[in-house]
Amino acid sequence: MTSLPRRDPATDPLLTPENSALLVIDYQPTQIESIQSMPHPQLLQNIALTIKLAQAFAVPIVLSTVNVESGRNQDTVPALRRLMPDVPSLDRTSINAWQDGEFLTAVHDLNRPHLVMAALWTEACLTFPALDALREGYQVHPVVDAVGGTSLVAHDTALARLSQAGAALVTNAQLACEWQRDWNRTATVPAFVKLLLEGGDFVQLT
Repeated sequence: MTSLPRRDPATDPLLTPENSALLVIDYQPTQIESIQSMPHPQLLQNIALTIKLAQAFAVPIVLSTVNVESGRNQDTVPALRRLMPDVPSLDRTSINAWQDGEFLTAVHDLNRPHLVMAALWTEACLTFPALDALREGYQVHPVVDAVGGTSLVAHDTALARLSQAGAALVTNAQLACEWQRDWNRTATVPAFVKLLLEGGDFVQLT
C-alpha cells in the first residue's frame, strides 16, 4: 500500500472535515410541504443523512430559519431539529440568508473556505446565499439530493445557474467519500459505512 501522507486538511483543494462547514437553511413545514421536485419523505431522509455525516466528521453546522420569531412560520421540523439539539437556530426575515447579519457573522466566524449548503427552496433560499458566498470567495457545494424546489424545472434551473456561477454540486455519497478520503482514517469508517447503508448508497449482499 502506497497512500501518500495526508495533505494539509486546512488548505486541501478538496473537501475535508477541517476546511468545511455545513449550512442548513429553512427546513420548515411550509417549505417542505411546497416541494415538488422530490417526494417529501425522501427529502427528509436525505437532509438527515447530510446532517449526520457532518456530525460524524465533526463538521460545524450553521442552522437558519425564516420568520419563526414573527409568528409567520414554524421552526425546523422536529425530525431534523432533534438531530441538532446543541446547534443554535438563527432566525431571520430575509429570503437570502447572506443578507442577515447574525447568519453572516456565524459563517464568517467559522473561517472555513468550503461551504456545504442545503436549503429550501433550491431556486431561492439556496441560490441567493450560494451566489453571494461565491462572490465573496467561498467555495460552495450544494448537496443536490438534500434540496428541493417548487417544481422540477425550478430546481433544475437553479442548480444549473449555481453550477454556471462556479458552485461545485455534490451528493451525499460524494460528500461522505470526500470527507473520508482514506480507509486508513479508521476513526470515522464505522459511521461512514453505517450512514451510507442507512441512506441506501451501500447495499449489504450477505
